[in-house]
Amino acid sequence: MTGPLVPPGPLTTGTELNAVYAIARVVAETYDTETGLDTVFRLARTIFIFDIVSLYLQSEKTGDLEPAYASALGRGRSQEAELSWGEPAAREAYRTGQTVLRQEDAGPSVKGRERRRDYLGLPMLVGGRCVGGLVFGRFGGPSFPPEHIRLAEFVAWHVGQLLENRRLAHRIATLEAQRELARMQDEFISTISHELRTPLGFIKGYVTTLLREDVDWKPETRVEFLRIVDDESDRLRELIDNLLDSSRLESGRLGMTCVPTRIATLIRDASERTRSAHPEMDLRLEIEENLPSADVDATRISQVLDNLLSNAHKYAPDSTVTIVVKNLDDNIRIEVKDFGPGIPTEHIPHLFERFYRVPGETSTIRGTGLGLYICRKIVEAHSGKIGVHSKLDEGSTFYFSLPTIAIAETNNSEKDDE
Repeated sequence: MTGPLVPPGPLTTGTELNAVYAIARVVAETYDTETGLDTVFRLARTIFIFDIVSLYLQSEKTGDLEPAYASALGRGRSQEAELSWGEPAAREAYRTGQTVLRQEDAGPSVKGRERRRDYLGLPMLVGGRCVGGLVFGRFGGPSFPPEHIRLAEFVAWHVGQLLENRRLAHRIATLEAQRELARMQDEFISTISHELRTPLGFIKGYVTTLLREDVDWKPETRVEFLRIVDDESDRLRELIDNLLDSSRLESGRLGMTCVPTRIATLIRDASERTRSAHPEMDLRLEIEENLPSADVDATRISQVLDNLLSNAHKYAPDSTVTIVVKNLDDNIRIEVKDFGPGIPTEHIPHLFERFYRVPGETSTIRGTGLGLYICRKIVEAHSGKIGVHSKLDEGSTFYFSLPTIAIAETNNSEKDDE
């Protein structure tokens, strides 16, 4: 057993000096720990010989040492199963906090000196705390001389720095994630407060107005005010439903009741609802004939269609909107096309994220950024895919696909219905 881990003494060759500088540079510049360890140990082997190297780190869950990295080089390439032989040296170095040299003569009986095994265990220090052990192993001798032990201690110190860099990077990432979460929570509260306050303001204002005793409202005015209150109540219910659906979908608690369903019927029903709600909208259907059935939750798929059509009305109010439905291989593809202003390219990858809204031009359009997120989660729950193609000044096409039911299964289902 040698003394505590210290930097190496004076280097004797230019090769050693170059390798030491290269190792220090790798530690300073490498962000990928696995790649960094590979490079450090490859460089280390140019200045002292070892056949295997293994790294054991303390588990955060169990507190015990567990293998974190291992590599077999040179003669060790044919002895990969023997990497675990160095574990006792790693445990002793971890327990004592000192460099350990173990010499064994208990290997398989073969010619030459292959029975001999030498293990150099070094305590692994990260952030000033011993968190594990690093082991260099030699098969068949010679033993590690003092100068090689000093070089190994130098390498161990730099491996510790590499692991410290990883720890600091993980801590920074965690802090950034916490800050981002706090920012999103603040933004969510601000957005939801605004969205809820708007319909509540309308409801409160018109109800208060209708309750005024100093004004004799005309019947048509009273009906108009009540219709506004009714519309804003629906809007408020929609916001609350979206929030609840979003939460349930995120946690996986929104159940789906899937049954064989004729998609063409769902499309026509959705188009009728849209025409009723927005009679000024130029809505057209292009539905391929003889579509197979799909195993879906009709209520949830209708929710996806209603949301996509509602968005088309909001963001392309003067455009023709076309629903295209076709059978592609084992999937039914449904497209909602408009010829509106389109969506800037940089926003497209984020459209289906929770609470995401395209900034700027849509600031006057009410919404929480939950609709497309809910659509994505519903489609994915049906093993389908959803996406969008868009070009500025040319329009957007939102599409999603649903797996179809095999013909035999469809026929059996229809017979059962009969």
